Formats: sequence, structure tokens, C-alpha cells
Amino acid sequence: MNGIRACVKKGFLEYLETESPDILCLQETKARPQDIEERVLNPTGYHGIWHSAQKAGYSGVAILTKKKPIAVSEGFGFPDYDCEGRVIMAEYEEFILFSVYFPNGQRPDRLDYKLRFYTDFFNLCNEYREAGKNIIICGDYNTAHKAIDLANPKANENYSGFLPIEREWMDRIVGYGYVDTFRHFNPDPDHYTWWTYRFGARTRNVGWRIDYFFVNQEFLPRVQSAFIQPHVLGSDHCPVGITLQS
Repeated sequence: MNGIRACVKKGFLEYLETESPDILCLQETKARPQDIEERVLNPTGYHGIWHSAQKAGYSGVAILTKKKPIAVSEGFGFPDYDCEGRVIMAEYEEFILFSVYFPNGQRPDRLDYKLRFYTDFFNLCNEYREAGKNIIICGDYNTAHKAIDLANPKANENYSGFLPIEREWMDRIVGYGYVDTFRHFNPDPDHYTWWTYRFGARTRNVGWRIDYFFVNQEFLPRVQSAFIQPHVLGSDHCPVGITLQS
């Protein structure tokens, strides 16, 4: 969302009231809980779960949920990542939900950090799956998987977010048995979730699809639909979502 405080000024609470999702996951909140108004921390009808970076105005994730989870974890046990406020886990009776802000890999040292994050995070997810848990992983993955997932694949194949080594990691996630829910329902091109603020990219729909809901294959029958909301203008990203069978 490129900052919760900026997003509130652009209609975030009105969006929440209108859409009324059962659960809303946020990434890149860029604020500590003590710096956020109570009406945003715990909106009417919601429990707010927030995990912030140690660095002010950086990263941060949250989950707003109507039903209180069975258990919550801020971070996932790796201080090197948890200090950046990148993961919240909320456990419900039928699934474990992760709100994740995967690292950007634009610098060489951060690319290595990003790849290590993928490894350690999905090792944890796989442990939960082996224990019989269903997994939903929502977030900004900071990688477009296939050429169909960005408007100019050829021009961006040497840039982080579409590097072969990053795309191979997306292949690996699928190989583990996780399903990209949007692509499961929609094989068509020209669907994106992020647009640069420059060059009128959003108006021209020159974007990238880097925000996903992945679920484990066994849980897929419970997913009724997956969608993108490009008309919602709260930041340079737009919301994505899934509908579960009750």
C-alpha cells in the first residue's frame, strides 16, 4: 500500500467499509502501531494485527480480520528478516494465512537476501503442510512469474523482479504444490497489480503482476474465485483477493 497513513488519505477506510472483506492483508504499511490512529489499527468490526520494521517508515505488514485467529505470529523466527517487518501469520481452524512483503532485489546484496528469504520462508510453509495444515500466502512477491505477467517482458529480463533466478523461484513454489489462484481462474494477459508512477504507466496499463494469493493444491477446491481490483487507486499497487467456499 506504499504507506498506511498515505493510503488512509486516499480512501482506505471507505474502501474497507464498502468491500467489507472477512480478512484484509496489508503490505508495506511503513508505520509503527504507535504512529497509527486507533480507527485504522482496529477498524470497527476488525481485529488488527500489525508487524512493523525496526526502521521507521519502512516495510511493515498487517492483517485486519473480522474473526479472531486461533494463533498469531509476528515474524517467522529469523531476526534478519523479522527486523524488517515482513511476515505475519494468522492461524484459523481451516487454514494458516500469511501476509508477506517479500524483499526487493534491486541491489546485489538484496537479491541474495531476497532469495534466502524465499528459501527460509517456504521451508517453514512446507513444514506446516507436512503437519497437515492448509496454507494461504498473500502478498507482494516482488517477482513477475511469466512473460504474461508484465507488459514489457523483453525489456525487463535483466532487471530484478523478472530475473531468471527470481522466476525460477516462482517455478519452485509451484513445484512445491502451491497454486497461483488468479492464474488458475484467469489465463488472459493484461492483468497487472503494480504500475510505476512514471510515464503514465497506470493509465496505459503498462504494469506488472507481482501480488499473489498462492494456496496449497489440497486447499484449491475451497477457492471459488480470484480477482484483481485495478480500479482501486490507493497506491502504486492495487488490491488482489480470493473468495473461499464457506
